Amino acid sequence: MSVKMSVKKKKMSIGMVINYALMLLLAFICLYPFLNVLAYSVSGYNAVLSGKVTFYPIDFTLEAYKQILGRSTIWTSMKTTVEITLLGTALSLVLTTFAAYGLSLQDLPGRKLLSGLILFTMYFGGGMIPTFLIVKGVGLYNTLGALFIPQSISVFNFIVMRTFFRELPESLQDAARIDGASYMQVLVKIVLPLSLPIIATMGLFYAVGYWNSYFEALIYIQDVDKYTLQLRLRSLLFGSELTQNVDDAGGIVVLTQSLKMAIVAVSTVPILIVYPWLQKYFVKGVMLGSVKG
Repeated sequence: MSVKMSVKKKKMSIGMVINYALMLLLAFICLYPFLNVLAYSVSGYNAVLSGKVTFYPIDFTLEAYKQILGRSTIWTSMKTTVEITLLGTALSLVLTTFAAYGLSLQDLPGRKLLSGLILFTMYFGGGMIPTFLIVKGVGLYNTLGALFIPQSISVFNFIVMRTFFRELPESLQDAARIDGASYMQVLVKIVLPLSLPIIATMGLFYAVGYWNSYFEALIYIQDVDKYTLQLRLRSLLFGSELTQNVDDAGGIVVLTQSLKMAIVAVSTVPILIVYPWLQKYFVKGVMLGSVKG
C-alpha cells in the first residue's frame, strides 16, 4: 500500500513539475516582447546596432529615457492624457451605471425597446464621417471633450454591468422600497456598495481604452499643444520630433531605435502600474458580470 502511494505521489510530483515548467514557458513567451522592449530601451548603441539585445540589456544606459523625459512636450501630453483618462473614466462609469441599473429594473416601461436600441448601436454605427460632422457641429472639434464624450458608454460594458445588477438579490431592493427608499437611494446605499468588483472592472476597461486612445485624437485634435501622449509618441516614432546630437551616422540609427523602445515603455508602464491595485476586483468582476446563456 505504501509503495503504491509513493508511486502515486511521485507521478503527481512529476506532473506538477511539468505543469510549472509549461506555465513558466508560457509566461516567458507572453513577457518576452515587453522584456525585449525594455532591454532595447536601456542598452548601449553598439549592442543595439549589432543585434545582440534579446530580453536583457547590454551596456546599460538611460540615455534614451533622459532624452524622452527631458522634453517638456512629453510631460504636457502626459498631463493631457491623465486628465482625459480620469474625466472620461468617471463620466463613463456614471453613465454606464445609471443606464445599466435603470434597464435592469423589471418594472421599467419600455425596457426591452430601450435595450434593443442600445444593442443596435453595437452592430451598426453611423460611420466615421457622420460622427466627425456631429462632433464638429456641436463644437467639440479640437477640444479634449471630443476624446471622451462621444464614446463615453461602451455597449459591451453596459451589458456586463446590467447582467451583474440583475443577479443582485431583489429582496434587498424590495425591502428598501417598502421602507420608503427611492430608486436613487437604493442605487447609492444598496446596489453600489455591492457592486465594487464590477465597477472596478469597468473602470479598468474604460481607463485602458482612454489611455491608449489614439485614433480619436488624430481625427479631432488639431492644436499641437493639445496632443495626447499616444499622438505625441506617434510623432516621435515617425521622426518628426526626433532630434539627434550624435556625430557618427551609426550612432543616430541606434539612438533612434532605443528612443522608439523607450517611447513604447513610457506609454505602457503607467497603466501597468495601476492594474495590480485593481486585479482582485478585476477577476471577480468579470466572473460575476459575465453574460449567461
